[in-house]
Amino acid sequence: MDKKIVFFDIDGTIWDWKGQIPDSTKEAIARLIEKGHHPIICSGRARGDIVNEELLGMGFEGIIAACGTHVEYGGQMLYEQYLEADLIKDIIALSKKYYVPIVLEGPGKHWVTKDSFFKDPFVDRMIADMKENLVWLDEYTDEMKINKFSGDILVSSDFEPFREFTKSNMDLIEHSNGWNILDEERDGHTILGVFEAIPFGSSKAVGIQKLCDYLGADPKEAYAFGDSKNDMEMLECVGTGIAMGDGAVELKEIADYVTDGIWEDGISNALKHFGLI
Repeated sequence: MDKKIVFFDIDGTIWDWKGQIPDSTKEAIARLIEKGHHPIICSGRARGDIVNEELLGMGFEGIIAACGTHVEYGGQMLYEQYLEADLIKDIIALSKKYYVPIVLEGPGKHWVTKDSFFKDPFVDRMIADMKENLVWLDEYTDEMKINKFSGDILVSSDFEPFREFTKSNMDLIEHSNGWNILDEERDGHTILGVFEAIPFGSSKAVGIQKLCDYLGADPKEAYAFGDSKNDMEMLECVGTGIAMGDGAVELKEIADYVTDGIWEDGISNALKHFGLI
């Protein structure tokens, strides 16, 4: 059997929203490697936040991060794209004006709006993993090397003007609060949704193409696993796009195959289904 490249999203695919990885997923990816296939991380997370030792210890050969704006293979940098300084300055100013908490995501450090993310498990886990590389956001500094940014839409946010500005300058992906991060009103911190903002023309599919070009591989011979709307281009660009059973409806509608949920051995079952393990 030909050896295949298999791309894996992280959140909602490899691990859940508490950063927990099912044993069946660990065992399946180990078996995939034993069979000679090539597992690659392909995440919306920027590289600076892909540092978890348990995750990286699973044997992934490469990392596509920040929705395709960072690509590396075997520890070698293949591609990096940054936001312009003036755009970052505008984003910071508008996030303060309209009370939209943001995370400026880079390949090394992240800058986070202090005190605005209220009991958000995503940010709590980021703080634990990134340690000194997570910096509280105040003003723009020349140190900021940013691939993309993300944030929360709160009850207290004036999100419409922020949305209008962001959509005129970047691709904006909005996700509903499907993970029930908060289920009650607490001083205006209730989360209505989360979003990601990505440079125009960037996507996980772009990152996949760049990595495949480097390896001399055809994306149409590859597989990809994802669960959310930022995985749509990824699943469409590979030969076999697989959606997690508890993922976004929009993704399942365009997937070639819908597997079981993350805690129902979804990755393991799909890899077995396609004869990869």
